[in-house]
Amino acid sequence: MLKQLLITIVVVVLAVAGYIFFVPGARENLARIGINLPGDATQQADSQTAGAGGQPRAGQGGQQGAGGQGAGGGQRFGGGGARAITVATKPVTTAIINNKLTAIGDGSAIHSVTVTSPSGGTLTELLVAPGDSVKSGDVIGHLDAQAEQIAFDKASLAAKNAADALARSTELQKSNSVSAAALTAAQLANDQAELDFRNAKLALDRRSIVAPIAGTVGLMQVTPGNYLNANTPVTTIEDDSQLLVTFWVPERFAPLITAGMPVEASATALPGQNFEGKVNAIDNRVDQASRTLQVQALIPNDNKAMRAGMSYSVTLGFPGEQFASVDPLAVQWSAQGPYVWKLADGKVGKGLVQIVQRNSDGVLVTGDVKEGEQVVTEGVLQLSDGAAVRVLGQTPQGQGGDSQNAVAGQGNNGQGAEGQGRQQRNGQPAAAAQQ
Repeated sequence: MLKQLLITIVVVVLAVAGYIFFVPGARENLARIGINLPGDATQQADSQTAGAGGQPRAGQGGQQGAGGQGAGGGQRFGGGGARAITVATKPVTTAIINNKLTAIGDGSAIHSVTVTSPSGGTLTELLVAPGDSVKSGDVIGHLDAQAEQIAFDKASLAAKNAADALARSTELQKSNSVSAAALTAAQLANDQAELDFRNAKLALDRRSIVAPIAGTVGLMQVTPGNYLNANTPVTTIEDDSQLLVTFWVPERFAPLITAGMPVEASATALPGQNFEGKVNAIDNRVDQASRTLQVQALIPNDNKAMRAGMSYSVTLGFPGEQFASVDPLAVQWSAQGPYVWKLADGKVGKGLVQIVQRNSDGVLVTGDVKEGEQVVTEGVLQLSDGAAVRVLGQTPQGQGGDSQNAVAGQGNNGQGAEGQGRQQRNGQPAAAAQQ
């Protein structure tokens, strides 16, 4: 029990000492409630004015008036100067957020086709290799076509004979040597022969594998000698002169994105290279599961450095929002919320703020702060509203003149402090000496 009592007394004493030492104006506050501490300026002034009826000693009042409150005034100034808090400040700046959006997307060729076999048969040859550039309509392979070639030749002969028969019948009809019915039959036979010829030619053409678009040939899925069914994949052809980069953006950016707005893309596989393009297409709905909107950007690929299938980092620029930015050390908290200490005319005052975003180099806030204002970043724990401070590395305004006045006051009051002490040491009453 005694140990706990001693610990409590020690804690109370330390708390009082901390209050007196760290809180500006603590001595004056204690003096108002009747607690005078040793060495207090108020107590010294009372002891000096104590005399006959509590009146100032002879000669002391005038000297104090001429000296700016004499020794008492100098001590009060000196005490105020000793209690001045040294702080460090930084100016309030501005920063812009939500002015840039970065998303990850996948690239694909602007045109991509999987080439398939048009009909069933044995692959006899391939005329291209992976990486070759082809044009639309170029033949890239052949299927066995002996039967189709024979059928084509027969259809060609039949079509020629039917055309000759129609020509003879037409000439004979002019001389009425052929009836109208015979001429009609010759016309029908010619038409049928032409249809057979076209059908045979189509079957023969389908024995060739043709590139449907211009582009670059990919890896072959088959080799000569394989039997291919109709629609069997053979290879892919991609037009990679331009790439479509598909990415997703948060729905809050949906009203800001428009077709044609510029974008900048960088490929993960090509560090240090940036490619410029534009928004090509925007989906007509927001995905409900992810709350994102699908967007496609068109990126020119003139030097063929980019390849389809690569991952890309896409950046879009927006006007953004501007906020005040303060040093992270300046933000303090109270019951009312976050605040900063603002410095003006050598004194500090609270500025209530609201935090918008925390960054490593600054905190974006709104509230009672403006760009260019000085806020305290070091020494904030010793501050109170309206306290006078000294900025680290700067000389307070008016400090030189006040110091001179204080020194002058002490000089004019030479007998008011040092003289009285000397006379009292010599055993002479101060009032008698002054008389």
